Amino acid sequence: MAKSSSIFARVDPQIKEQAEAVLGRLGISMSNAVDIFFRQVIIHQGLPFEIKLKKNIPLFLNELDKTEFDAAIAEGIDDIENGKTFSDDEAKEYLHKKLGI
Repeated sequence: MAKSSSIFARVDPQIKEQAEAVLGRLGISMSNAVDIFFRQVIIHQGLPFEIKLKKNIPLFLNELDKTEFDAAIAEGIDDIENGKTFSDDEAKEYLHKKLGI
């Protein structure tokens, strides 16, 4: 079937560049990648991957209002008082395993 429909999408230039680099290494054009994505949407009758918030993701100060910040600090103090702490080595291992840091 001949392709005759076009789409236009605004994306962050860095994201586009990074995606093009990965797709280039795979030998897939951006157009083919979009086509593959749409086909997968049809097959799955939705997005072909799960979208959800990760649990226990790091908090970013600039994304918190005062109430959220105070709650996060209180939770941290409560964890310390209840012995829910990690050694430096345990923290490093956790960050490496769970977050890839």
